Amino acid sequence: MLKQTMVKNDFVHEDPWRIFRIMSEFVEGFEVLSKVGKAVSVFGSSRTKPNDKYYKLTEEIAYHLAKAGYAIITGSGPGMMEAANKGARRARGHSVGLNIEIPSEQKPNPYVDTLIDFHYFFIRKVMFVKYAKAFVITPGGYGTLDELFEAINLIQTERIEKFPVVLAGSEYWQGMIKWLKATVLERGNISLSDLAIFEVIDQPKEIVRYINRFYAKA
Repeated sequence: MLKQTMVKNDFVHEDPWRIFRIMSEFVEGFEVLSKVGKAVSVFGSSRTKPNDKYYKLTEEIAYHLAKAGYAIITGSGPGMMEAANKGARRARGHSVGLNIEIPSEQKPNPYVDTLIDFHYFFIRKVMFVKYAKAFVITPGGYGTLDELFEAINLIQTERIEKFPVVLAGSEYWQGMIKWLKATVLERGNISLSDLAIFEVIDQPKEIVRYINRFYAKA
């Protein structure tokens, strides 16, 4: 009983100090990323292999975005993140990685120029949104879907201004989009305009044109 009480008290006393770590991560992220300039955050699976067609697509997308003057921000890991950073490096653009401390110890890929480590997922997610002119979502799993739906929810609820959200790899996303239309929209849980928050575009150069057109109209 005494041991349980001590553990509980340690946890309570530890919480106020955790605030300082949170603050330090925000300060470092703001300080470093504020110097990056216009950027696009690219998301996708960490499990995708270099011989996968979507890996190659992601590399090409990042290459053309970097050629157009955009820095590329990823989660710094392997798979699609590596592909995006690799594309930016190949175009001699600025390649940024926002690494996260997780039990499986995600190691940054070798194509990252500017690396920031985060302990807290929520701070890292703020950085992805705050310093990106657009999101490009490539095929991925839970983490990728989390970033996608958080972004479109923030836009839907007007917590942030609308910005380009692009799904790349239409074949991969078609089942989800069909479900959104046939089930979620049909039941009235979203409106038709909510489906216009994102665009599905496969061609790397067209993605660049779409993002540029969006800001030309702004």
